Amino acid sequence: MAEISSKPHALLVPSPMMGHLIPLMELASSLVTHHNFHVTVVVVSPNSSPELSKVIQSAKTKKLYDIVELPAPSSGHVSNMAGAVFTNLAALMLDAISSLRSAISVLEVKPAAMIVDIFGTPALTVAEEFHMLKYVMVASCARPLTVLLYAPVLDTQIQGEYLDCEELLEIPGCKAVRPEDVAKPMMNRKDREYGAYLRKANDIASMSDGIMINTWEDLEAKSLKAMREHPEWNKILKVPVYTIGPLFRSAGQSSGGPTTPRSELLDWLDKQPKESVLYVAFGSMGVLSAEQIIEMAWGLELSKQRFIWVVHPPSKRSGDKGNDISEYLPEGFMARTHERGVVVTAWAPQSEILAHSSVGGTLSHCGWNSSVESILNGVPMIAWPLYAEQTMIATQLVEELKVAIKPKELPTKAVAGREEIEMLVKKIMEQKEGDEMRARVKELKASGEKALSKEGSSFNMLSELSRLCKINTEQQGQKV
Repeated sequence: MAEISSKPHALLVPSPMMGHLIPLMELASSLVTHHNFHVTVVVVSPNSSPELSKVIQSAKTKKLYDIVELPAPSSGHVSNMAGAVFTNLAALMLDAISSLRSAISVLEVKPAAMIVDIFGTPALTVAEEFHMLKYVMVASCARPLTVLLYAPVLDTQIQGEYLDCEELLEIPGCKAVRPEDVAKPMMNRKDREYGAYLRKANDIASMSDGIMINTWEDLEAKSLKAMREHPEWNKILKVPVYTIGPLFRSAGQSSGGPTTPRSELLDWLDKQPKESVLYVAFGSMGVLSAEQIIEMAWGLELSKQRFIWVVHPPSKRSGDKGNDISEYLPEGFMARTHERGVVVTAWAPQSEILAHSSVGGTLSHCGWNSSVESILNGVPMIAWPLYAEQTMIATQLVEELKVAIKPKELPTKAVAGREEIEMLVKKIMEQKEGDEMRARVKELKASGEKALSKEGSSFNMLSELSRLCKINTEQQGQKV
């Protein structure tokens, strides 16, 4: 353990949700590889999610950092994670506190800092017991964070439902937000998720020594400047804001999944012309309605563009057609498109697909992890937000960053017809507007890579974390 004690030791505690686990594991890799940290990742065992288990097992195989698995709490808070994320994940992480405390107690070298995601704030009380520095890492970008942190103020200013507001929601120093773009917990103020959302905002602002965001300075300069300097924000947020992104899985880092489908998809891409394939995927929790699947299929067919489409059945309720996706597709669709399209119903190696030179666009749910992967691979997007803060991210990608287009109506409100889908696909894949977005996204790619370089803003901010951890270790009397 002599080697370990010569390095700052960071403890990362992600919640068992794919969109939060992966960026924290990428942070762990960066701290070890580029900042000479020893890292221990403590995860609540995700018994209900084979996909998460594969990610964890893959990380264990690489042996880049230590992984400690805590037993899954028996309370069953993960049963409806998609419908009540803030309520259930917060409860699950609270239930894991005792096991976390025990796991820390047996570590030979006590960590200098604990880093949690937004759902792991209950664990910060344990960090305080062990005299650690306390950080919250936001897996998303700065814009949704500003709305989350400012939500308790909006709660006192606005009467009734936000969706009924006729005016934009004003966030000091930031671009105003359309009411329909707010995150799902803000859409019903009578629901318990809304109360959990407000409590989370207060916890993030008050319990940590700093907030880390998976973004970079040049990407969201306005929002970051507001949080750091605006007088109204100085009343809300009294800890530093660090940009540490873009954290993303690069090609070759996809976790889990059978080898044969992976190689077959990449082999198929090898045979396609440069930037000719549209990748269509909606994340691990994204599911389209049966009607939307039909319209999507017709839109892809009518566009006459090459595609890889990762699609899941609309539901698994008894009485439905079942899990065979062909039952939901237009008759003859697979036969008519088989020479230029691939339909995937299980796992697909997204990182490798987006990095492939044959991919020229993606139709995405706009989860931040997927958005960052698209940007860092220079791939423009058709924004198709489905849940969480994805609508807000989609608006940012379209209106501010100008690397995406989207349907006229939100996909959560109306079924997009085949003609509109055909138009969107053609626009991004073969028209001038698509070429302009491709050029713009490649500029953002270069900007993100610069932030991660040894002279970059994100690299420097993680170096500052290393410095603070070493000071804290020295103060605790450990050898550094």
